[in-house]
This record gives sequence, structure tokens and C-alpha cells, in this order.
Amino acid sequence: MTYQTPVNAMQFLLRHGVDMDKIIAQPKFAETNDELIGDVLNGAAVFARDVVAPTNWAGDQTPASLTGKDVTASPGFKEAYQSFVEAGWQSLAMSPDIGGMGLPTVVSVATNEMIYSANMALGLCPMLTSSATKAIEAHASETLKNTYVPKMVTGEWTGAMCLTEPQAGSDLGPVRTKAEDNGDGTYSITGQKIYITWGDHDCADNIIHLVLARLPDSPEGSRGISLFICPKYFVEADGSLGDRNYFYPIGLEHKLGIHGSPTCVMEFNKAKGWLVGEVNRGLACMFTMMNEARLFVGVQGVAIGERAYQAALQYSHDRVQGTPPNGGAGAPIVHHPDVRRMLIDMKARLMGARAIAMATAAADDLGDHTRAGLLTPITKSYGSDMGVDVASIGVQVHGGMGYVEETGAAQHLRDSRIAPIYEGTNGIQAMDLVGRKLRRDGGEAMRALIVDLNDIKTLAEGSSGEGEADLSVCIRALNTGIDTLSTATDILLNAKEEDALSVATPYLSLCGDILSGALLIKAVANGLSAGDAHAAPMASLARYHALSVMPRAASQLDFIRAGADPVFDFPMGQLADL
Repeated sequence: MTYQTPVNAMQFLLRHGVDMDKIIAQPKFAETNDELIGDVLNGAAVFARDVVAPTNWAGDQTPASLTGKDVTASPGFKEAYQSFVEAGWQSLAMSPDIGGMGLPTVVSVATNEMIYSANMALGLCPMLTSSATKAIEAHASETLKNTYVPKMVTGEWTGAMCLTEPQAGSDLGPVRTKAEDNGDGTYSITGQKIYITWGDHDCADNIIHLVLARLPDSPEGSRGISLFICPKYFVEADGSLGDRNYFYPIGLEHKLGIHGSPTCVMEFNKAKGWLVGEVNRGLACMFTMMNEARLFVGVQGVAIGERAYQAALQYSHDRVQGTPPNGGAGAPIVHHPDVRRMLIDMKARLMGARAIAMATAAADDLGDHTRAGLLTPITKSYGSDMGVDVASIGVQVHGGMGYVEETGAAQHLRDSRIAPIYEGTNGIQAMDLVGRKLRRDGGEAMRALIVDLNDIKTLAEGSSGEGEADLSVCIRALNTGIDTLSTATDILLNAKEEDALSVATPYLSLCGDILSGALLIKAVANGLSAGDAHAAPMASLARYHALSVMPRAASQLDFIRAGADPVFDFPMGQLADL
């Protein structure tokens, strides 16, 4: 099926759901205005629909292939990626200081969602390139930055992240890849890395790998890991490409989904690398890359959910089955109440998760890194979980046709399932939220967020009217949600560590349900005050969210109060069978 970008929804949230006036008032965004943002979104919508989306099915059906020491991308990927580079989309939110366009990150959340919806497997390549570029810019020497950043900003060279090893997954402490000092400013890197997304391909002239490795006599665990740049091809003094470096893909994973994304096993055999940042500080440097990637993985969840929603919506208008109560014989299934319920449920959940992603990016644009840090694990987990849930509902709307491949509904579900896993599983995100973002500062950042949620309630009370503008059900739901979040936060702040970690995932889910609804209410209240024509349908969506999604948060409280007991009461020895 074709893909149509939800530009109206994105623009509504950008205008009314985030503090865009404060963002563009900053000197660094002086050239940004509403007209420019509209032009960028409309241009990205056309590009995603006409250039990227046509490659999606081919990527799923014809995965990337490995021949000898080289990976060939899926049909059409190389051409689509080259068009992406030529159009300048890679540099959209990069700083002008390094050759970027300098637009706010919140705008790139919208444009990247379009690319991921059009082809999530292909969209992973520019996502990793952006994150790698920012890590190099933040931590590498001037020489390394001058050598690699300009071509990565344009997308002419792509980036890859080499962390995982067979024995070192989410816990990177056991990394065994070795680095030896060559005595000339370079290092020899030896070892094997697995699950390397876009680790090799033929879409770009060079691939810049960021590799975690351990120097001799470094401390054990994560404190002894350093970060190195290993380019696929060496870069000569004049900027031209030289010989190939000494590492190669030796295998491609056969995956459940995102078939068009080459997931490589990479073998490093005394590959030449250059140190990024300080010795033994590699993990800290890599987190610059991973934190941005986590934001955009949450966006991927929204994106694949949106693609699944559009497919389900189209099918519901085409499929005739049964006689709905408000339609005659021959009416399509969109008129059946339960199908209509599934569709509005998909749309409301996606819009809420999209609003959280934009709020996270907006906080970063405003320099509120504490708020951005608090929201990032919520964005990653809530967005990716919504993607799986919505894609599954999309299969259900299709009925039996959803379980076969020809409609594409199955691909959306398969593609969505990786997002809750990579860039730190959602369980790790919940641990990060509770352990680092909540308990470490005594709840200060979360309490500041709760203050803002109360401000949204006040805003809604002042904007609520009658009929289509009635927000009373939203205000009641938000009031209950704020109380629920405050209570759950206090419980976790006073809990033992085992209790807190046992209920971290329910707490994150609770945060997502409340925050997504609050941000929708904020956008609607602002939209009503501005007289936006889209405010009325958005108010209807917010009311559905307030009745269906936000109340789920309160159901988590009893479980959160119980702590670890329900998790560990059942004997471990009888988990297999009574």
C-alpha cells in the first residue's frame, strides 16, 4: 500500500503541543520559522512517499546479501539513499558549525518519523550516522573531527556502532575486543562484534565504525573500555579514500523483521583505529550516540505503528463483511463498532506517543537536558511498545488477510518487534528511569514534570468549552493521573532497590499513559485558544485517550505498592511446571 505522511497531525503537535515559540526564539534557531518548518515537513512527506516508501516491500522480500567480503543492499536502497543524501536530509538538525542546516531536533523527529514509516530498515542507516556524527563531534580530537564529520554530516559517509559481542550484550563490561597501541597515534583492534546494524553495505563510499575495545592492563568491567574510530576505508591526507581497513563482515543475521537492514557479524583483525576521547572512557563517549539513538528508536515505534494504522484504515474502507448496525448491506467494515474502536485506539495511542517524542526533543532544543534525560527512556520504551501494540491491532483489523504476507500487515508487526529490544531493552530503560533518573536526584526532575502537568490542567480548565470544545473528561482524567503519578513516585522513592526494580516497567508504563494524555490535552487546549480548525477532532481524540488510555495508569498502583513480592513469591524451581 502507499504511505501518506500525517503532516496535519505533526504540525498540530509542533504548533500547540511543544513550546515552539520558545525554541525558535533562541539565537541558534533564528532562521527557523513556521513557514520554513511547513516547507520542510511537506518536502519530507513527498520524499518519503515517492522515493523511500516504494523500496519497503522489496527490502522485506529481498534482504541484503553478503558475497565474499562485501554486503549488497536490498533492491532500490542504494538509489533511494543517494537521493536522500543529495536532497540534504541528513544534515537537517546538525549544527551549522559543522555544515548542518541547524533546524531544531523536534523538527527532525517529524521528518525522521516519515522516513521510518516509509522504510524502517533503510531509515536505520541515516539514524546511526547522525548519532555517530554527534559522538565524534562531542568527543574526538580536532583532527578526527575534521577528517570524518563533514562527509558524515552530508551522509556521503555513514556511521555504525560496534558494541555487542557474543558474551557482552546489554552488559558491556565483558567486552573482549582488544586494542593495542601502535605507538604512532593509532591502535590495532582485534575481536568480533555482532548485531552491527548497517555494518557493511554499498550505499555509501565509506562507513565509519565506532568500536568499543579494551587496552592491555585496563580495569575490568565497563571502566576499562575505550572507544575507537575504525573507517572501512582509510582517509588520505587530501581527503581521498585509500586502502580498505582490516575488518570485514563474516555473516548476516536472518531476522524476524527489518530484513532490508544488514545486521552484520564483524571480524576485526588488527584493524587500524584512532582513539576517541580519553582512554577507558569509551562507554561515556558512546552514550552520546546511544542517547540520541534511543529517542529515535521511540520515534521508529510511532512510525511503524503509523504505517500499520494506515494499512488497517485503508483495508477497513475496502473490505465488506457482515452488516454493521449503522450501515446497509455492502457497507465496509469501518462502520462496524469494534473495527472503529480499534482504529481510534490505534490513532490515539500513536498520537500520544508521538507527543512524548516531540516533548523530549523540544526539551533538548531548549537546553533542558535534565528533562530530556528523564523523558528519553519513556520515549524509547513507550513509543516502541506502542508500535508493537498498534501493529498487532493492525493485523487484527485485517482479519485472516493480516496473517498472510500480501497485505503487508504482517511485515509491520515483524518490523516493529525489534524496537523494544535494541538500543537498550525496554526493561533496561525502565531500570534507567527508576534507578538513575528518579531515585538518584530524590525525585526532583519528576516532581518538576508533575508541576508542568498541573499547569497543563490549569490551561485545559481555561480552554474547555461546550460541545466539540468540552475538555471536562480530559481534565478529570488528568487530575486522577497526576495524583496517580505522584503516589507512584513517592512509593518508588521510598522503596528498597529490589522492590523498585521489580516494578520499574509498570512505573514507566504508568508515566507514558499519563504523560501522553497530558500532552494531547495541552495541544488541544492551545489549539482551541488559537482557533485551529484541527482542534475539534483532536479534542475528540484526547477525550478517547482520557477514557481508554490514561485510566490504565491507576490500575498499576496496587502492583507498584506490592513491590518485589508478587514477582519473587513463586518458587524459581517451579517456573517450568508445578
